[in-house]
Amino acid sequence: MNQNNDKTIMMLPGAFCSASIFANFRDHFAAQCWTVLTPELRHHDQGPGQPTDPRLAQTGLGDYVADLGVLIAELPQPPVLLGHSMGGLLAQLLAAKGLARALILLTPAPTWGMLPASDNEIAAAMGLMSIGPFWEQSLDAAFEIAAENSLNCLAPAGQREVFAQFVPESGRALFESLFWMFDPGRASYVNPVMVDCPVLAIAGGRDRVITPATVRQVADKYLEQATYLEFADMGHMLLQEDGWRDVASACMDWLNLT
Repeated sequence: MNQNNDKTIMMLPGAFCSASIFANFRDHFAAQCWTVLTPELRHHDQGPGQPTDPRLAQTGLGDYVADLGVLIAELPQPPVLLGHSMGGLLAQLLAAKGLARALILLTPAPTWGMLPASDNEIAAAMGLMSIGPFWEQSLDAAFEIAAENSLNCLAPAGQREVFAQFVPESGRALFESLFWMFDPGRASYVNPVMVDCPVLAIAGGRDRVITPATVRQVADKYLEQATYLEFADMGHMLLQEDGWRDVASACMDWLNLT
């Protein structure tokens, strides 16, 4: 990464995650002299035991993007954006506004127009529908569901440790992402032509939340701009699984060549 030798990276968390999810990556990049920014998404900063902000329920993808855009505008130039899961979708939305110098998408949530690529992805969406008008609510993560899906590649003790960092999520944001076909505002729409920076898309071969097939679809949207990597033995929470250093090093190597 040689544009003006600027080494600033902003890490964007996914659904139900606080910025603490990036602790390993933050320290790894900082040790390589990167300036690492890990902003919290709107209404995701409540501490343990604190009540959920009632405004979270109606906070949408556009609100997250607007907040992050303000932070980026304060920087000398657009940073590298590293987004995990829904954070990968937010990173693409920001890049389409010219607010990224490069994109690293870790198991990124699909953009508008992409259909689920696996039965698990379909089941997750149907599970939300089973609880009624979830788009009007803030939602708490359920440990049993997380352990079987997003945390499936962690040992039981690690599952509990990572789950303790989870926070409530906006039902509206999940609706806009997963049920894009019913969203008249097309909040998750990304025009790939407007993304003019290099893209690295990384999948976990054992990811049950966002499968490698979906991540490859995301990469394919960006044609020759994109590089696709897959870590066969890793799952959705590859930020905190045993092989996280390999993933972080692959990101760093790619940046050094970009």
